Amino acid sequence: MLTMGKPLTNYAFIDGTNLHLSSKNLGWEINWATFREYLQRRHNVSHAYYFIGYLKEYQHLYDNLTDYGYILIHKPVLTLPDGSIKGNCDAEIVLHTMIEIDNYNKAVIVTGDGDIACLVEYLRGVDKFKLVIACRQDSCSYLLRRAAGGNIMFLDYLRYKFEKK
Repeated sequence: MLTMGKPLTNYAFIDGTNLHLSSKNLGWEINWATFREYLQRRHNVSHAYYFIGYLKEYQHLYDNLTDYGYILIHKPVLTLPDGSIKGNCDAEIVLHTMIEIDNYNKAVIVTGDGDIACLVEYLRGVDKFKLVIACRQDSCSYLLRRAAGGNIMFLDYLRYKFEKK
């Protein structure tokens, strides 16, 4: 006898640092509330995982992102000898995408980082991939664009929708 479970929706897996730095390099800041609403409305995203390094002084940002409906996955950051901070979340994105694979219909991957290309290729192969959203075409990895197979969009073309005013 077949039982009906809850319908599957799409999940987003967001490289927060990559997206933030890419938009900042373009000279604008993303309105995260508007972007979250867009993911829900346009791409049927019920869960939006936002991967970011953790620094205590950014707690207000983390609280806001949570209020907007993002599920934050923090990674401890490293302070390098030159004083810069590193909080690469690629492995966490891949891991959580795979942990959740039975819980979503399709994945929306938000990054321009080529290290995620293998994940996109795998998701396409098992019919779990919907779209890559990158900030800018000129800085998006060729490997990621190729892996997405044409299912990619760039936020710099939609700045008018997502720019924080």
